[in-house]
Amino acid sequence: MWQGSGLGAGAAVLLLLSVALLLPHLHLEGPEEGPPGSSMADTGTLSQLREDFRMQNKSVFILGASGETGQVLLREILKENLFSKVTLIGRRKIEFEEEAYKHVHQEVVDFEKLDEYSSAFQGHDVGFCCLGTTRSKAGADGFVRVDRDYVLKSAELAKAGGCKHFNLLSSKGADKSSSFLYLQVKGEVEAKVEEFNFDRYTIFRPAVLLCNRKESRPTEWLARKFLSSLPTSWSKDHSVPITTVVRAMLNNLVMPSDKKMELLDNQTIHNLGKAEDVDKP
Repeated sequence: MWQGSGLGAGAAVLLLLSVALLLPHLHLEGPEEGPPGSSMADTGTLSQLREDFRMQNKSVFILGASGETGQVLLREILKENLFSKVTLIGRRKIEFEEEAYKHVHQEVVDFEKLDEYSSAFQGHDVGFCCLGTTRSKAGADGFVRVDRDYVLKSAELAKAGGCKHFNLLSSKGADKSSSFLYLQVKGEVEAKVEEFNFDRYTIFRPAVLLCNRKESRPTEWLARKFLSSLPTSWSKDHSVPITTVVRAMLNNLVMPSDKKMELLDNQTIHNLGKAEDVDKP
């Protein structure tokens, strides 16, 4: 839980001004209208839904499992034992020491030559894409290459390989017509992935992700500090813990849906990520 920084008045003003300049890049605008979520009353308890899902013996792949969201997603998938087979697709093998990870399958690929690794994307029922970098880390061209080109090619191969449900981690404010590169690319990717016509396509649009990120991202750190000083009701509209995002992903996964495309905004992610609390005695 992020705590207030306790800054003095002068420092607080400087912090506020700095974040105000960065807000467009951090997609902190007002709430978006999301699709009506499935109510627990209509779909049954989450525990039963999870059990029903397990019985289907489905397989899953995760792109970006070395990132903050991907790490938590993998951990929770294994904890819940939702899939009969879990595959990580990435540019390098991840070393795990914990016993829980011993059956995780890994496919090492060259994202510059993904067509040569199409077999890595075959035979998966569900896919989660958490790939992403930043412009400050990779440069504008590098950011576009990872967040657009790699994601789109992976989605194309996943579709060809038989994936039925594709889950995309996007961003609040994603808009292909945006004047900001980050939001423009995110919006473009959302639209192009929809053209692959997956049986079920879910887009998650979280706001600023709250986590203790190992990788240094000063802009996100500044935003988190700013948000932590605000009332909970306001900061909730513009931020979300990664654990909540992952719970929303998995809760949505096990809930039956007849929609081809689902768009979950930040508020919906908060609500769905906490739905399991209702299911507890």
